[in-house]
Amino acid sequence: MRKNVGIVKTHYLTVAEKPEDYIKLDSGRKFGPITVAYETYGKINEKNNNAVLICHALSGDAHVAGYHGEIGKKPGWWENAVGPGKAIDTDKYFVICSNVLGGCSGTTGPSSINPQTGKPYGSTFPVVTIGDMVKVQKRLLDRLKIKKLLAVIGGSMGGMQALEWTLRYPEMCNAGIIIAATSRLSPQSIAFNAVGRNAIITDPRWKNGNYYGKKVPADGLAIARMIGHITYLSDASMHKKFGRRLQHKTKFSYDFSKEFQIESYLDHQGTKFVERFDANSYLYVTKAMDYFDVAKVYGKGSLIKAFERIKSRMLVISFTSDWLFPPYQSKEIVNGLMKQQKDVTYINIESSYGHDAFLLEIETEAKVISKFLDATLQKIESNREESL
Repeated sequence: MRKNVGIVKTHYLTVAEKPEDYIKLDSGRKFGPITVAYETYGKINEKNNNAVLICHALSGDAHVAGYHGEIGKKPGWWENAVGPGKAIDTDKYFVICSNVLGGCSGTTGPSSINPQTGKPYGSTFPVVTIGDMVKVQKRLLDRLKIKKLLAVIGGSMGGMQALEWTLRYPEMCNAGIIIAATSRLSPQSIAFNAVGRNAIITDPRWKNGNYYGKKVPADGLAIARMIGHITYLSDASMHKKFGRRLQHKTKFSYDFSKEFQIESYLDHQGTKFVERFDANSYLYVTKAMDYFDVAKVYGKGSLIKAFERIKSRMLVISFTSDWLFPPYQSKEIVNGLMKQQKDVTYINIESSYGHDAFLLEIETEAKVISKFLDATLQKIESNREESL
């Protein structure tokens, strides 16, 4: 049985404390102070070259591995991939993961208290981008005295952050690992996000984002999660897991109750999500994803030109049944990198799990990621020895 990192603690650090240090957001607004929730695993080595930053997906947080309480209960969201002897080996690497700006798990977001009013920001919180999230992560690493990353890794929205890192701070990244992600959202993905946001905004309890201390817009958020969750699955996985089976009956009831297993499953996912996520954060984070477009920001519309900036070794992973961020979107990234003659490795993993495969196909992912990280560290060590 593989080991785990054991009991871990979430840390909190305030960056951009003084007005002169506030972060300039991509919208042009200066914003601060910002508290960042983060966790670390393993130790930085003497050469200070083994730091790995993991970026989380939409509904994730800083708790990527280990346990906050009793071992075995509520593990980190990527517990199977991070720890001693695992794909991201904490015996070798110093691993950092932080909650994103605009989130609701400790990092400043719409549910945080605005120091100027003493009340939650709500809808007065500024609209942020993936780039803004990365700027905050950079401030965190500066405070942790991490000058260069061995790798930055992420899946889904985390992969978007990882790609942003290699473009915004190219000198700081030795490697980028982009999993089940895209260089920009497709119109279909933007459409799903828009429907989810509309479900929240039209919930009478949303009250223009000022619902804190009152009943939360649970119906709207649950529906948004149900819509999102459908995109994380695949036709094959839903056939296999649910089919057309009824939940508790053998015959149709001929009413509008939740009869099919898939209906009950989605209802359960929506209810669980309301218990742990903030509706306003859902609005802000999905909007940040909609705005993400590295070709527009860094290449004047050309993905190939944008990738001219990248200095990292790159590993891109996609999954055959992912229809939220399908393999062709990963191939666009790979082709752009190849045209710039960048060091890129690509694997399209056969899976029936859909977009969720990046969290479930750990065995195959682990082999690829582990070898890539080891090779990157060896290359750094080799270059260092040659320069001495």
